[in-house]
Parts: sequence; structure tokens; C-alpha cells
Amino acid sequence: MNRKVAILGATGLIGSELLDILCSDSYFEHIKVIVRRPIDIVNPKVSVAVVDFDNEDQFRNALVDAEIIFCVVGTTLKKVGGDMDAYRKVDFDIPVNAARYGKENGCKHFAVVSSYGANSSKSNFYLKLKGEMEDALSDIKIPFLHIFRPSLLLGKRPERRLLEDIGQAILPILSPLFPSKAKPIKGSAVAKAMVESVKESTIASHPKVYYYKDMMPL
Repeated sequence: MNRKVAILGATGLIGSELLDILCSDSYFEHIKVIVRRPIDIVNPKVSVAVVDFDNEDQFRNALVDAEIIFCVVGTTLKKVGGDMDAYRKVDFDIPVNAARYGKENGCKHFAVVSSYGANSSKSNFYLKLKGEMEDALSDIKIPFLHIFRPSLLLGKRPERRLLEDIGQAILPILSPLFPSKAKPIKGSAVAKAMVESVKESTIASHPKVYYYKDMMPL
């Protein structure tokens, strides 16, 4: 179909898997990787746009011609030194601005990774923030909004996270005991589900939310 797509968060656990899938799929003609710092990617289908996410013009221009946007950005309290405002700039501002600018440029599909339990009414900072992000994205009304809510992510991250390392060793064994929505899931499975969701959608649904039980069949 020769679709043009943009990825935000291509260096992370899900993003790196997503980029590999898109590069090998002829459905996608061009992939623009939007990053804060330069990265080396050697593939004729891929271009890299280095942007300052606080610069509205840079960010908006990087999304020109993107019919599909995959947003898999996310940070941790450790990375932002416990600064909640800095956390919000990554996990809320980047996806919401990407959706807003994308819609202005004619984007039809916006696929974003949120979290199991996301709810703007929660008291937990992380789950509340993810819920607020989802609410803001819904208000933008992109024709196809795909929200993915994985629980524990399995796979190798670029950086080590001790608690997740422990969880990845133990929780897969306990997976049968988890509710069908909340089972641990591989980052590669989330990436595959995101790709298939934008290829299969034929009727606008605003938004469509995917849990473990929805992602695995894809």
C-alpha cells in the first residue's frame, strides 16, 4: 500500500521491534524515525528526523506526510531524576502534541502505548498520567486511534531495570493466574499487534483499546 509512517520512541523495547517489522513489511514505503538525539540507521526506507520536542515548528514539520504515527515513548522517574514535570513532558506532552500535529498534517492512524490500569481518575501518578494522555488523544479525534494497554513488558531493554528484570524471571511462570487483560506480554508481540491494527482497520472506531487478550490474536 506504500504507506508513510512516523515512529516516536524507536530506540526502546517496543520501538526497536516495531522498526524492524516496518522495515521488512512492503506495506510501508517510508519510515521516519523522530528522535531527540542522532542515531545511526542504515535502511533505504528509513529517514531520521532529530527534533527538539519543545520546538513546535520542528515537531510539526517532522510529521508532514505521515499517514500513520506510532508513539511508543516513555520514561522513568530515574531517568528524569524524580522530576514529575519532566516525566509529564515525555509521557503526556510528546504523544498529545504528536497526535495534534499529525492530524493537522492529515494523519489517519495514531497508535500509542499506554498502560494496563490507565485512568485519569486514579490517584497513582503513572496510571493517572496515562489516563490523562488517553483522554487528551480522544479529544483530538484522529480518525483511527489505537490505544495499547500492556501490563508487564517482557524483553530486553536498552537500559537495565532491576525490578523488571526480577519480574521478567518470575511472572511468566505465574502468567496463567493473571486475568486475560493483564498477562505479561513480550514487547515484540505489542509491536506486531500495533502494526496489524493499522493494517486491518476498515471502520473508524474512536478509540479502540487493546489489552493482552486483544493483542495476542494480532
